[in-house]
Amino acid sequence: MKLADYPAQEPLSEAGQAYSAECWKRSDGIAFREEKYGTDAYQRLAIFQPKKPDGRVLLFWHGGGWTSGYKEWFGFMAPPLTAAGVTFVSAGYRLAPQHLFPAGLDDCYGALSWISQHIGAKPFIGGHSAGGHYAALIGARQGGKLVRGCLPISGVYEFGEGSGLTMRPRFLGPDAANDRAASPRYELKPPLPPFLVAYGTKDFAHLIPQAERFVEAVRAAGGVAEALPMEGRTHFTASYAGGEADGPWVSAALRFMNSARSS
Repeated sequence: MKLADYPAQEPLSEAGQAYSAECWKRSDGIAFREEKYGTDAYQRLAIFQPKKPDGRVLLFWHGGGWTSGYKEWFGFMAPPLTAAGVTFVSAGYRLAPQHLFPAGLDDCYGALSWISQHIGAKPFIGGHSAGGHYAALIGARQGGKLVRGCLPISGVYEFGEGSGLTMRPRFLGPDAANDRAASPRYELKPPLPPFLVAYGTKDFAHLIPQAERFVEAVRAAGGVAEALPMEGRTHFTASYAGGEADGPWVSAALRFMNSARSS
């Protein structure tokens, strides 16, 4: 889909607008096949197919504070991944405030189900920011049954008291119980997939300790988790690393996926 084809979203901050424009720019002209896993405009997938697929599939969800964002933002991640044989799938999901938790999470499961039915591979999953949250939550909730590994970038791992968030995200809705139910750190139920938890060393201040606590919690639950602090990266430039063949994330992600596939 094109930007003009989407319904209006919540307005972004000035920094968010610049980030959105940069994502569209970086992804412009990178071809993909679009598929639907539901009837809503956001329930769609952008599939980037390698010339020589090696069986690895990475299903990835965009960020945007659970209220904005597009699957097309992350086309820029595809070239270094498809060049290595990985099928890359960027997925949309319904957004708040029109759709509250767990609607977006349900959509992420819907996308995962489509991959299972139509591609047939047990995929890796990942996402940036809000998308990283959804990926981590799926991974935490017995995700080892569904996915090979989880690769969140600058994700959110806990809500409520002690999370460091200055405002309660609107996607959680009025039910205070959702704070805990939506927190990957508190939803860890084996079997867990392996996790590669990436973040920028200049990321949002509350997300760095959240990532560190999540890695510790996964390990305490008997799982495998690796932290990937990316030097000098902000919340936004951490996501750009996903498309940089010589950057800090791609080589680590390919190694992680290859290791998890063979284990």
